[in-house]
Amino acid sequence: AALCALPLFFISCGKQVQENELSEFNPVTFTFYSADMDGYTLFNDPVAKEITRKTGVTLELVPPKASNMQDIPTMIDSGKYCDLIYAKSEISKLIDADALVALDDWISPTGEHVNLIEKYGYNMKAMYGDQLVHLRHSDGHIYTFGTYEVKKAVTETAGILQIQHAVLKELGYPRLTTLDDFEAALKAYIKKHPTFNDMPTIGFSIVTDDWHWYVGLSNPGNYVIGYPDDGQWIVDRKTHKAVYKFLVPEMKLFYKWLNRLYNEGLLDPESFTQDEAVWTSKLISGRVLGTASPDWQLKDPQKVLAAESLDDRTYAYLPIVASPEYKDPSLTDYGYSGGWGISISKQCKNVELAFQFMNWMCSEEAQILTNWGIEGVNYVVKNGKRTIPPEEQEKIDTDPQYQKNTGVGQWVYPFPERGSGAVDKNGDWITRNSRERIVENYLPVERETLSAYGATMWTDLFPQPDELPKPEHGQIWQYNLPADVNILVSAADEYTYKSLVECIIGKEEDFDSSWEKMVEKLKDMGMEQAGEKVSALIKEKLILWGRISPNE
Repeated sequence: AALCALPLFFISCGKQVQENELSEFNPVTFTFYSADMDGYTLFNDPVAKEITRKTGVTLELVPPKASNMQDIPTMIDSGKYCDLIYAKSEISKLIDADALVALDDWISPTGEHVNLIEKYGYNMKAMYGDQLVHLRHSDGHIYTFGTYEVKKAVTETAGILQIQHAVLKELGYPRLTTLDDFEAALKAYIKKHPTFNDMPTIGFSIVTDDWHWYVGLSNPGNYVIGYPDDGQWIVDRKTHKAVYKFLVPEMKLFYKWLNRLYNEGLLDPESFTQDEAVWTSKLISGRVLGTASPDWQLKDPQKVLAAESLDDRTYAYLPIVASPEYKDPSLTDYGYSGGWGISISKQCKNVELAFQFMNWMCSEEAQILTNWGIEGVNYVVKNGKRTIPPEEQEKIDTDPQYQKNTGVGQWVYPFPERGSGAVDKNGDWITRNSRERIVENYLPVERETLSAYGATMWTDLFPQPDELPKPEHGQIWQYNLPADVNILVSAADEYTYKSLVECIIGKEEDFDSSWEKMVEKLKDMGMEQAGEKVSALIKEKLILWGRISPNE
């Protein structure tokens, strides 16, 4: 029965609690499906237990299947939904199936229309502020507590290509800005050091299995020609027209470069067959000179290298582009896009409590807990500022399981995030990612490399946000695309990945013809028409957000 159906009751300790009140004395369990749970299925680490202690809420985690693209259609077909759902881009299917609670217009069991945001959402409104409108779906309703940082300060980046500190030091810290520069450095070093610890030195290795190809193979193609992360799309900065990015001629530049690396023996031939575990094992062996990876995917292997005293085999982050006319877009300020987020299903028997729990996750208290951990254990407060004791920092730097063991950072994504640019009521940073903390915790080899390039932080080396165009539309990969477009994109992506591999491992003289064959096939698959639909969605968003008028 719904908790809000009964009157007051009393706990033995004497605290009076409403049945619809979020409280440690009012325990409730919600099932939670996340498309990105990545095998972590227990809500029992120290931070999770503290969340339960403060709210009474325990999450029963429902992991995605091996191919999570079928999870949401399976839910819809069965008519059985978890209480809380993080569906990523599949949310539009759930909305079309009438499976989700409109947070601004919930129909209660008594038939009353309730705006949960106005009734309970004080933390939610404080967090999103004037960005709350970005959570609206095309029907005008809000179905999600939006994922990702609302107020982001770009204080960290790995760029798009990474190279070992050992390579840069050996070569006298050369100025690397283009793909050709990067390639020359790999060649020069591998000529001097064909082996490392009696194993063949690998010039460049990436991981592209399953979803990894989006970050290891797809994204670098647009980054090196100056376009930021819009998923599988490139958006014209003036017209806001979207194009499936592999239809853009300049996209071939990165893959033609990989084709050359492959034929020269610099590209690891297992880049298209290995899984993440194999790729990681190569990185931690210290013999992979260069890679292409987001920073979050590099953190664990870098911790292992540091723990094994192979600091010089960790990676430096430099802005690498196809040619000098392009600017690395890594520090692009996207603003807040909204779109993806955690929803409450209509089958949830405790909708009001579920909303209050998610509203609590927006609170300053929750944000500090999930980002910093438990006071006195994971951090201490000195002079009004949160600081991390040296022994705790040592664990952070060297233990790949630190997050899972402590829960620190484990429950940030995909829950609401105030962001790295947000401060608490005392003016202290909400997250651990302040500029001062980042610099303080660099490895000595990082400081050495940065000093050689006349910089203090990695971000100092990159084009700054005010030098880069700010996308008015946010980021398309956070959009809830129409179901028919998602079907087209899924088929196109599958075909594109296979075709890119064929282009890369083929003969250099065959590359251009193989690329053109791929482009023509993508056109035949309807990707130009898909681009028109995405462009219409961008226009709809910009009108909804008040960025353009309906007549533009």
